[in-house]
Amino acid sequence: MVDLGVIERVSLRTVWPHEEHNFSRWLAENLDKLGEALGLDLEFREREAPVGPFSLDVLAHDRGSDRPVIIENQLEATNHTHLGQLLTYAAGYDPYAVVWLTREFQDEHRQALDWLNQRTGEDTAFFGVVVEAWKIDNSRPAPHFRLVAMPNDWQKRMASAQRDRRARTSAESTARRRQFFDELDSRLLEESGLTPGGNHPRWRWQRFRPDSPWRDRIYYGASDESLNLFPGKVWVQLYINSDDKTQNEAIFDKLAEQKELIESELAGPLEWLRQDNRLASRILTVREGSLDEDNPERLRELQEWVEAQLVAFKRVFEPHLAELMA
Repeated sequence: MVDLGVIERVSLRTVWPHEEHNFSRWLAENLDKLGEALGLDLEFREREAPVGPFSLDVLAHDRGSDRPVIIENQLEATNHTHLGQLLTYAAGYDPYAVVWLTREFQDEHRQALDWLNQRTGEDTAFFGVVVEAWKIDNSRPAPHFRLVAMPNDWQKRMASAQRDRRARTSAESTARRRQFFDELDSRLLEESGLTPGGNHPRWRWQRFRPDSPWRDRIYYGASDESLNLFPGKVWVQLYINSDDKTQNEAIFDKLAEQKELIESELAGPLEWLRQDNRLASRILTVREGSLDEDNPERLRELQEWVEAQLVAFKRVFEPHLAELMA
């Protein structure tokens, strides 16, 4: 018999005793959870943001539209006072989205948001969101945001916007990666003896071939987490990839016998991946980072590290390979 837990709704006041000091502060630090429910990419800007003599609970910014998002919190049932405040804040900030968070929505207030959505078109979206807290048996309470009012075509608009963002992000990522490897290629060609050759169509990795007889079977490479090998890492590798798996493993094993010497020559530990379930074997050095960094200085630092490691790999491994391949 399956032993299942019991889901229980938790009083909001037991989780956040005070609306301003507890809930608003928590929300400001966890806007991603609300953004996920709304389909917005929210960035915190200010708590108690001024609107004349009044104060808005949370002022955020939607990265997708590059416009403000205003959030009014109410850990009780909705009332006319908060509806009036919401409209006052909307007039003050001309937001992309107006969000009313509450424990319970009165029908007339939900209908008011629906009416506003019908008349504002795509300029401003009004959301009614019920805040809930749930737990299973004796677990910690978990927040949940349930939308009860939104523009009629909101889900369709968000799906289209997400597709557009993914396409832009993909194009920007490809452009950054291409520039990264183009610049790296130019620097390496000057004196390293490594020739760029063979890259992923979207520049997710690059091969570098040595000026040696085995360059088509054993070469060097660079990439990052885009290949899901080491998430959150940038790496440089020796890639042993002839058409003969037995030969690949024999070369790897011979190099592994000299592991301590090779790692001392490279001044650091390596990742040794024989990959028994695949044709090729790899030997890598790894560090934190991503080639998708939107920071020129950080990318330059990673580029210099990749260049230094490629040059060091060629310097250290080529004599050992020359002996093995003789």
